[in-house]
Amino acid sequence: MSEEIKLTETEEVSEGKNFIHNFIDEDIAPGGQFEGKRVHTRFPPEPNGYLHIGHCKALCIDFGTAEKYGGLCNLRMDDTNPAKEDTEYVEAIQDDIHWLGFDWDDRFYYGSDYFEKDYEYAVELIKKGLAYVCDLTAEQFSEYRGDIGKPAISPYRDRSVEENLDLFQRMRNGEFPEGSHTLRAKIDLASGNFNMRDPVIYRIRYIHHHRQGDKWCIFPMYDFAHPIQDALEGITHSLCSLEYEDHRPLYDWVANNVSIPFHKPRQIEFARLGIDHTVMSKRKLRQLVEENRVSGWDDPRMPTLCGLRRRGYTAAAIRNFCERIGVAKSPSTIEYSFLEHCLREDLNLNAERTMAVLHPVKLIVTNYPEGQSETFSVENNPTDPAQGTHEITFSREIYVEADDFLEEPVPKYKRLYPGGPECRLKGAYLIQCTGCKKDESGNITEIYCTYDPESRGGDPADGRKVKGATIHWVDAATAVDAEVRLYGNLFSDAQPDGPDKNFLDCLNPESLTVLTGCKVEPRMLEVAKAYDAEENRTAKNAPGFQFMRVGYFCLDNRDSSADHLVFNRSVELKDSFKK
Repeated sequence: MSEEIKLTETEEVSEGKNFIHNFIDEDIAPGGQFEGKRVHTRFPPEPNGYLHIGHCKALCIDFGTAEKYGGLCNLRMDDTNPAKEDTEYVEAIQDDIHWLGFDWDDRFYYGSDYFEKDYEYAVELIKKGLAYVCDLTAEQFSEYRGDIGKPAISPYRDRSVEENLDLFQRMRNGEFPEGSHTLRAKIDLASGNFNMRDPVIYRIRYIHHHRQGDKWCIFPMYDFAHPIQDALEGITHSLCSLEYEDHRPLYDWVANNVSIPFHKPRQIEFARLGIDHTVMSKRKLRQLVEENRVSGWDDPRMPTLCGLRRRGYTAAAIRNFCERIGVAKSPSTIEYSFLEHCLREDLNLNAERTMAVLHPVKLIVTNYPEGQSETFSVENNPTDPAQGTHEITFSREIYVEADDFLEEPVPKYKRLYPGGPECRLKGAYLIQCTGCKKDESGNITEIYCTYDPESRGGDPADGRKVKGATIHWVDAATAVDAEVRLYGNLFSDAQPDGPDKNFLDCLNPESLTVLTGCKVEPRMLEVAKAYDAEENRTAKNAPGFQFMRVGYFCLDNRDSSADHLVFNRSVELKDSFKK
């Protein structure tokens, strides 16, 4: 059972080295195995889906470690299993990595580019008597695998080198049915580590490869190809997630038994990132997409980087999140609210402020001259005066939030109600509610107020104390309609991947609320037009804003246009993270 981690806002983040850095320090120190060598890492995603927040942790470790030591980091597409791989995913992965602020320069590779080399080294192992062709079916392979204290069995282990070379060549030539033959490493059928019990290193697959076409019908297994590719690229440290720890002896066995004329890389494992209320399996995420349970890989509820970007998450916030959770050897679960907390910190410093009314009701200032309009200047960000100001218009009729009015107030209610206290209209005037109008169903259709002409800017001339709340608003004469999408957790269960659970049963039916007829400032039209003009806009962050008193929102980078504004809620203003 993994331990749940609850970080606090004031927690001090250590700038010291993590255990990976300690290992690297030993390796590059005098007498270490990589003395005098440049630290060289790699990020090897499989292009069978979009990157998610879990991959981001690995990204930050791989690229970040290289940056720390002034080294290099390669990007290599692990496309040795073509069943679900596609160039669409290759391009998306590149976009996501660049968006996060990392680059591989000219060190971009495909695992499939090494297929010929992989084959040559497999032949070398056969010639050394360290690999053989096995005719066991998948069912027989499982049956003969043995158990603890019971060795595995392979009746084909003692084939001659000549017979194995012939059979392996015929496998490559496509003479055998899929699944009828495999090439296995000849290691130890009695090993306590089942990964070392003569593991399969090649299998037959008649499948089209997105890059190699139909050239190959045999494909190397990851555990065989990966150490070879690392060594050929000069990788010093192969940093990978904890599930590969039991595979490390096989990684080392391959590296030590093929004649690559370079140093042998060192594999170091770290714990994967777990976040509550989500799943990190690409297979399960693909299932959500293929069954139309979400709108696509970039659905803002998805933990994919393109989904988080569409929701308004910034690269800075995600990298900060990964840095603050640190690098551990033990599995852990991080609260989703901490990821939101990191985003809120970033947006509070950088997002421009604007006013938007999500549940509008018209407010009429009865003593304001009809036909008159005036302009006010509002600061874009109180935390950063350098962001300047923007202008808003005010007239007799405005829109306010329906929740900012109650005909019969509850205790301690300090907003609008007939005969209630004076309230501030943000940046404009003091107003006081005098009444309302309702339709036949009893719904409030109009609110009536008076204003104090001597309170321009929201401060009374006589200095009296204002007991009511400050209320956001938009001018009815200039406001623009918008659709607003409110996103919550995709799963209502904190651990949808838990034992004895079907993750689909844990989907949150209230994870998306769509509001239409919302009112925003007219400058949002200009923002949308400028964004429409950008090339490759879905690979970038759409403009984000703080809707005053409501939350942080961004233009939807897929559905929004100047003709139909769509905003996604990135995160609420209230911080639910436990401080």
